[in-house]
Amino acid sequence: MPQKAAPPQPPSRLRREVAAAKRRIRELWMIGKALAHTDHPVMAHIVPMRRCNLSCAYCNEYDDFSKPVSVETMYRRIDRLAELGTTIVTISGGEPLLHPELDLIIARIRKHGIIAGMITNGYLLTAERIHRLNDAGLDHLQISIDNVMPDDISKKSLKVLDKKLQLLSRHAVFHVNINSVVGGGIHNPQDAVMVGTRALALGFTSTIGIIHDSSGQLKPLRPEEREVYRRMKSFEKKNYSRFNHFQDAIADGKPNNWRCRAGSRYLYICEDGLVHYCSQQRGYPAKPLDGYTIDDIRREFVAEKSCAPHCTVSCVHQISYIDHWRAPQTAAVVPALEHIDVDVRELVQIE
Repeated sequence: MPQKAAPPQPPSRLRREVAAAKRRIRELWMIGKALAHTDHPVMAHIVPMRRCNLSCAYCNEYDDFSKPVSVETMYRRIDRLAELGTTIVTISGGEPLLHPELDLIIARIRKHGIIAGMITNGYLLTAERIHRLNDAGLDHLQISIDNVMPDDISKKSLKVLDKKLQLLSRHAVFHVNINSVVGGGIHNPQDAVMVGTRALALGFTSTIGIIHDSSGQLKPLRPEEREVYRRMKSFEKKNYSRFNHFQDAIADGKPNNWRCRAGSRYLYICEDGLVHYCSQQRGYPAKPLDGYTIDDIRREFVAEKSCAPHCTVSCVHQISYIDHWRAPQTAAVVPALEHIDVDVRELVQIE
């Protein structure tokens, strides 16, 4: 009778420290390259799998039937992003862990020297799966946890996911960020504090996100939600996400004055291989990645987006903030595409 394989052993402290040091060096290089010149994307979100194993009430960024994008197609897209000079590629979905060849996709990103991130709901994580992600070279992983107990809004609860978080704490070589949320119908805002406290206790970083309305636009927080938001902000380490006050204005119901570089410094590539401003503004420019060029990057860099003042998509803002001091946007205003009804509030955080 064949014996069962021994369970994977946690990585050594030395391996974790070496991985963190190498990651930090590449992150500093990424920032330096971004400051040096503007003719390349800093971050791209790419979708290899639109299907998800959950069905959260606030989210329309998934389905329950799509097939995974073939690994050969994903290779071509990643190679093209590398040709454009992209420095971070974050895999999102749907649920990326449903893709049967996810490890190969991550390894392809890392082969180009690009920082590899992933956003997942965490349900499918096991010790063995975490070690495969380590071996593939994943740099950052983010899980958004919406509540302490599952409810009709979201099943991404601390009660369900805590054992997965413990596995990550023991086995992950990559950086882990836990994002809690307020707004958007979340029943108990105080849950965010419990989620953040648990994340810090396990050695992760903790961030707070504000769920926007159905078109990705500003939705002011209630007084109780603002109190929770400000308490949670004190949990965050001094990382790239704290270089600006984008979400502070959102929490107070105020518009932001900023230069959105979507389509240039930030790209959203859907499962069909089309480049969009972001998940909230799919439909423009909606150009195939294979044909996306430096001319497109330069055009969108100076194109003003009319949806920007009331946008809540923090990942786009954080990338755009690198260039807040230069290149005023003088091109014709691009109309906001307000028919999109999806929810994305994630960015793989930089330590």
